[in-house]
Amino acid sequence: MRANCWIAPNRVAVKDVPDPQILNPRDAVVRVTSSAICGSDLHLLDGYVPAMKKGDVLGHEFMGEVVELGPGVRDGLRVGDRVVVAFPISCGDCFSCRCGLYSVCENSNPNAPVAEMAMGHSPAGIFGYSHLLGGYAGGQAEYVRVPFADVGALKVDDDLPDEKSLFLSDVLPTGYQAAEWCDITPGDTVAVWGAGPVGQFAALSAFLLGAERVVVIDRFPSRLRMAEEHTGAETINYEETDVLEALRDMTAGRGPDACIEAVGMEGHHASAALHAYDRAKQAVKLETDRPPALREAVLSCRNGGTVSVVGGYGGFVDKFPMGSFMNRSLTMRSGQAHVQRHMRPLLERIRRGEIDPSFVITHTMRLDDTPHGYDIFKNKQEDCVKVVLKP
Repeated sequence: MRANCWIAPNRVAVKDVPDPQILNPRDAVVRVTSSAICGSDLHLLDGYVPAMKKGDVLGHEFMGEVVELGPGVRDGLRVGDRVVVAFPISCGDCFSCRCGLYSVCENSNPNAPVAEMAMGHSPAGIFGYSHLLGGYAGGQAEYVRVPFADVGALKVDDDLPDEKSLFLSDVLPTGYQAAEWCDITPGDTVAVWGAGPVGQFAALSAFLLGAERVVVIDRFPSRLRMAEEHTGAETINYEETDVLEALRDMTAGRGPDACIEAVGMEGHHASAALHAYDRAKQAVKLETDRPPALREAVLSCRNGGTVSVVGGYGGFVDKFPMGSFMNRSLTMRSGQAHVQRHMRPLLERIRRGEIDPSFVITHTMRLDDTPHGYDIFKNKQEDCVKVVLKP
């Protein structure tokens, strides 16, 4: 089969690779009908996530048709079912899964000892996201093996197009969970750093959960326009406006009630000097992740507020404002999305017309054109926000 493979930092290529096979009783093989390039895939492309190997198949956002099932698959999945697949691989039976904490499943990462050395404890395995997190082949391919398919694969009605259901695999639940963690009450103001797909869905979800005002912060005009037009958010271009000052002005000096960080380890700072500082520290391995958005979210949040972090981080950050965080009684909530917890409720919202997540799609292309998709997405060319791939 054909699949998009990581070759080396800043290089991917579509190659012929072996077809997936059933290895365990609860496996399924899915023929992919749509997949996507995620912002966190760029961390792999850029070489910031360890334990990548040449030839690894990328992609953790995908859906398709079940073509083969292991004998132990439960919950009524059948060959021919159309499914969208959650990006965390979760067994459904361990302590974490029973608590609804699917992205920290205790049984799905076969390389858990390696992750434990880096993180203390291992999170779940993830499709197409390094050998640190299981070494599983991803979904930017014609076919995928789906472990624990009865937990991670959600059946989708035939009348719901891929474009409306694909993002249940990751970015829509991630954005929704980011907003849910804010414990929004009527009248709240929520600020969102990052106007990529997760930030767009976080803004939309904040309104759905009762926020009165949502402010989205980014530097790309096309992304800010998308947020204004499709979520109803106000926007700040941080290259033109001092964010802390603007948020104080918008909230009578108090600051937002909650701040959502949807940027992650490759954040950019408006100050060329401060951006160069983080780039240099990262280059010489004195920090692994660049956190300007995280710092700003902490400093901006009102006293006693919540900072919700769903931007992807992999290691250690420098100059974290712990004094501000502790002395002002802030709460931080963070993590990979527990996608399986949110898929069904969000699918119902899509069916009712409350959410149409397809608005983030700016480019659709063939699987063979995936390297070009990575190029324009990484370099923010052609107003690219989200690339959907069709095998």
